[in-house]
Amino acid sequence: MLQGKWITLGVSGGIAAYKAADLASKLTAQGAAVHVILTAAAARFVGPVTFAGVTGHFVHQDMFANSPDCAIPHIDLASRADLLVIAPATANVLAKLAAGLADDLLSATALAATCPVLVCPAMNAAMYQHPAVQKNLQVLESYGYHILEPASGRMACGTVGKGRLPETSVILEKIYQLLTPQGNLSGLKVLVTAGGTREPIDPVRYISNRSSGKMGYALARAAAQRGARVTLVTTPTALEPPPGVEVVRVETAQQMLEAVMAVYDRVEVVIKAAAVADYRPARMAEQKIKKSDAMLVLELVKNPDILGQLGQHKRPGVTLVGFAAETADLLQNAADKLRRKNLDLIVANDVTVPGAGFGSDTNVVKLLYADGSVKDVPRLDKLELAHLIWDEVLRLRGK
Repeated sequence: MLQGKWITLGVSGGIAAYKAADLASKLTAQGAAVHVILTAAAARFVGPVTFAGVTGHFVHQDMFANSPDCAIPHIDLASRADLLVIAPATANVLAKLAAGLADDLLSATALAATCPVLVCPAMNAAMYQHPAVQKNLQVLESYGYHILEPASGRMACGTVGKGRLPETSVILEKIYQLLTPQGNLSGLKVLVTAGGTREPIDPVRYISNRSSGKMGYALARAAAQRGARVTLVTTPTALEPPPGVEVVRVETAQQMLEAVMAVYDRVEVVIKAAAVADYRPARMAEQKIKKSDAMLVLELVKNPDILGQLGQHKRPGVTLVGFAAETADLLQNAADKLRRKNLDLIVANDVTVPGAGFGSDTNVVKLLYADGSVKDVPRLDKLELAHLIWDEVLRLRGK
């Protein structure tokens, strides 16, 4: 996702510095070149050897030390960076940045930076709420810095409140937003569905499928990153919804149908990535069905065909994309679904292929179009695939 990007990561002296090591590792795994600046206080929490080990790059600490990759460290670390991230940013560092001080390598680099700057405050809750800290954050925002608000919860000091460094996944999401191409979906109203529906048998049991929701969430995330106005209709999953996305939570196929139809008239693109159960129990038992020696027979009835109804009532100017998860005859079954449901594009995958099954972080797909053409897509991370699908949607819409 971040291949070829130079990220300068400033780490200041708070207990949350340990999370910065995880952030540096994950950024490196995404292809970024991560160059770490440790303040003297930060090095007392996590040493330079840790950051060098996870990034493969020299770790900078002293403004005047020789560096193998920077002739003038505070200038090169600023001018060569695509993004400067300061995580954690302590109250002391915030004050320095707001005042324009340059008395160490991190503050001097920040002052010289012309790239976007992402500041991730982390401190005791009372410190974070102090008027001086809040004023400094306002000053930094006026400079054009991007501020990622801290999370709430229990902190190392034992207090509970707002001041925790957000989880690595949240920081990564903000970094993706700042570094991925923006704007080519700007203002586009899109609807994405995700997850597997749950069809109740009794108050404690249900019929469902193996969908994790990862592909749908990736599609919603990618669209939001590119400026779209996204509605995500989702069944229960273990995933955090992407920031900036309107989330509608449902469980059953009927609930999903109602949620989709409620917004369908005001969207321009629909991507149905949810795995909707084809059948549901004809009746839900009011009480838990107790186990007995007798066989249990469930009568199943067909669920509404959400994608079929969308295709049947397709409006001019609407782009409709579906998914086909198959175990055999992939192209034949996907092409038939594309035709029957009046789709513009269908994303087909054989879930028996390694790296393409439910719950996987990657996918291997074929894209089938209404004109009969087919495009093979190799194994990709689901967020990468999501961006590729949005590129195809734009092409279909003549953008």
